[in-house]
Amino acid sequence: GRLKMAKNLARTGEQAFQKMDKINAEVFTLTYGAMVQQLLKDHEDINEVNAQLDKMGYSIGQRLIDELLAKCNLGACADLRETAEVMSKVGFKMFLGVAANVAGWNQAETEFSLLLQENPLTDLVELPEELRGLKYCNVLCGVLRGALEMINLRVECDYLKCTLWGDAATEIRVRLVEKMEDQYPFDDE
Repeated sequence: GRLKMAKNLARTGEQAFQKMDKINAEVFTLTYGAMVQQLLKDHEDINEVNAQLDKMGYSIGQRLIDELLAKCNLGACADLRETAEVMSKVGFKMFLGVAANVAGWNQAETEFSLLLQENPLTDLVELPEELRGLKYCNVLCGVLRGALEMINLRVECDYLKCTLWGDAATEIRVRLVEKMEDQYPFDDE
């Protein structure tokens, strides 16, 4: 069951990636890097830069989820486990060109990690020692929060590991805070 679903999602992710308009990966990486540099100039505090990256990602995620749902013709996910697989195999592939792996579920199945062995955002980047606290790809945490909130899942995301810090992979921890009820903008009376 789950293995077949993962293979189908990997295929869906590949097909969605093929349909996407592409920009040169190097241009994208350099543009993102320039944006991070500007934030570092504008804000003295690295924690503020991390918060700004998350905030930008949140807005981006709210829009990307619409595109993912429109292009992939996926139905509603049965549970958080299936949602995690769709994000990792379809969402990451579609928008970053690389798939993530899902690992480290907690017993209640409300927390998991997304692992990126390759991360195009960190290509061509070296962090100087004084920027060790910079969560360079924190925009991804915001993207996940924004996208999931649009499908009524409030989550918290922590950027735990980064290849720029010497880790083997990028790791983002995702924790379900609340399944929200659908909000209807009008009364049914």
